[in-house]
Amino acid sequence: MIPQRLGINVDHVATLRNARGGAYPDPLLAAQAAIAAGADGITIHLREDRRHIRDADVHAIRAAITKPLNFEMAATDEMVRIALETRPHACCIVPEKRTEVTTEGGLDVRGQQAALRPAVAALSAAGIRVSMFVDPDPAQLEASAAVGAAVVELHTGAYAHGAAGELERLQAAARLTASLGLECHAGHGLTYDNVGPVAAIPDVVELNIGHFIIGQAVFDGLDAVVKHMKALMQKARA
Repeated sequence: MIPQRLGINVDHVATLRNARGGAYPDPLLAAQAAIAAGADGITIHLREDRRHIRDADVHAIRAAITKPLNFEMAATDEMVRIALETRPHACCIVPEKRTEVTTEGGLDVRGQQAALRPAVAALSAAGIRVSMFVDPDPAQLEASAAVGAAVVELHTGAYAHGAAGELERLQAAARLTASLGLECHAGHGLTYDNVGPVAAIPDVVELNIGHFIIGQAVFDGLDAVVKHMKALMQKARA
């Protein structure tokens, strides 16, 4: 089975920092600690309203970390410009609404192909791997391939909330993703309790987890949480 990577999203370290408007806790220090604990990459989402990650965080983390940076972004001219200036390892294009607490479902790639193609082309031409954050829907996977994405990240939110049949949908979507020649990632709402079945899907080569890991780190420390999550993933794949 293909080895599986763990990406850590440090957005909510920035959320905690911004609650007081200061400089602490620093998401860069969290990114470095996660890497030291065994994380295979770092994810940050620069939102239009800058509610957590700030522009300065993007540049600081990009310059300092030794592992790949996955830059989550809406497909706007501003975000494409920042990505092209920053040159992260990967960009994951996500839907974004100012009123949402967290990302609510996958991107409608099928309905936005004409708008997405120029962004995907520009990012890809700069050597950035482009991922589409989508629901486990065959039409969205096929559209992701059609717009030129290299990766899809399957939205696991419905599975995490216990919706019937979602694990089977994820399994089928991962198989289809691989057959389309795309790399398959997954994430959203994954915890110690539910990560195993997703980690066990053979074609899923990367999990991106943020909120649970940062929250659990309040009690157990980031080093311990990252190591335990990786151990659970490895056990599931064994």
